Amino acid sequence: MSAFAFLSQTTFLRCPPLAAAHRFGVAGLAWDGAVTNRPGARLGPRAIREASHMLCDGTHPHFDLDLEGALGDAGDLPLPNTSLDACRSAIESQAPALLRSHHMAWLGGDHSVTLSVLRSLRQVLGRPLAVLHFDAHCDTWEDHFGEPSGHGTWVYEAIQEGLVQRECMVQVGIRSSGRREAREYVRDQGGLIFTARDLRGLSSPAQLAPVLQAVRERLAAHGHPPLYLSLDIDALDPAYAPGTGTPEPGGLSTAQLLTLLEESADLPFVGMDCVEVAPPFDLSELTSNAAATLVWTYLCGQRRRLARQDV
Repeated sequence: MSAFAFLSQTTFLRCPPLAAAHRFGVAGLAWDGAVTNRPGARLGPRAIREASHMLCDGTHPHFDLDLEGALGDAGDLPLPNTSLDACRSAIESQAPALLRSHHMAWLGGDHSVTLSVLRSLRQVLGRPLAVLHFDAHCDTWEDHFGEPSGHGTWVYEAIQEGLVQRECMVQVGIRSSGRREAREYVRDQGGLIFTARDLRGLSSPAQLAPVLQAVRERLAAHGHPPLYLSLDIDALDPAYAPGTGTPEPGGLSTAQLLTLLEESADLPFVGMDCVEVAPPFDLSELTSNAAATLVWTYLCGQRRRLARQDV
């Protein structure tokens, strides 16, 4: 028996264990020791995997392909349960090997895990990344309620550490309370912010096209840096994703977020995470089903993009 708790026993889309031949990989980061409100996100990877089994044969209706033969599941990384520093050290000792061999989708876990993934990608790729960040919260606080770091500081830390190209940090769905210095930090650093209010009433590809066009223009203007997707499930309104630690009314709809993922599938993504799914607060598995569908949509879109690139 493993010395670590909360290891998922099922695989995403019932895919096989991750092997060298798999272009894409899934791994769980079952940690929630840095939350500020309701714990439970350590159970997220297991719930997302189980919800993915509702996707039947896994053929995506928009991309008209599946992940058969391309996807493997590495399981949950063994992580300690209580120390954030020890958790980050454990992630950063294990993630680089996976990132060198596979296009990874990480299942969280609270949002503090993203900092370790970005550190690992910066090490592997040798350059700062662009980040497309869906969230209700800006995550740019300089401290974590008196502690030096947590799930609400990772954007600030990533920018300060040079992990992210400042002008290519893009936030979508922001709407929580917060002082102006935190709310506008990314914009003040030269990045882009599309608040949830900015997107109200916009859901079709045509209506959301200006958002992604702004992202494309920003990436082109700065040399097309590698792009990472960080998806906090609380970017969705609690009506669509009640099972999260810090729900914020007035968020995106599942349709909006799916449209943005489908229409951005041509962008040069190098990986993604889906975090803050907290099953103890979920209703009828709405949140884990949304998360599984969003991760599946991302992976199918990237399989199509890379297949076309290979031709």
